[in-house]
Amino acid sequence: MQRTTLIIGASMQPERYSYKALHMLLAHGHAVEAISSRPGSVSGITFHVGRPPLQAIDTVTLYINPTIQADYTEYILSLHPRRILFNPGTENPHLKAAAEARGIQCEEACTLVLLQTGQYA
Repeated sequence: MQRTTLIIGASMQPERYSYKALHMLLAHGHAVEAISSRPGSVSGITFHVGRPPLQAIDTVTLYINPTIQADYTEYILSLHPRRILFNPGTENPHLKAAAEARGIQCEEACTLVLLQTGQYA
């Protein structure tokens, strides 16, 4: 079964790290879902706006700051992902503690670096 990664903070702007992560995840054969504050799509992945009822999310990778994350905390936890990746600048001790209390693995790591170094598992 293919593992799905959910990008929260997806962007259609090529200079944004979430854009680069989406492309790199696809290039490495990962299934991707994406949430953005605006409608759009990149490489055939249509962005969800809001909090869609997604199933079988393995990894949530965050590209939104902790202030915005507060609005997504319960949603992220309700997805029951295996792990949450806090990319640089998204570190959030409150979400991390809440997730770990539910058995969700949390990593403060860059999705791009994990993929480039073969550590994205």
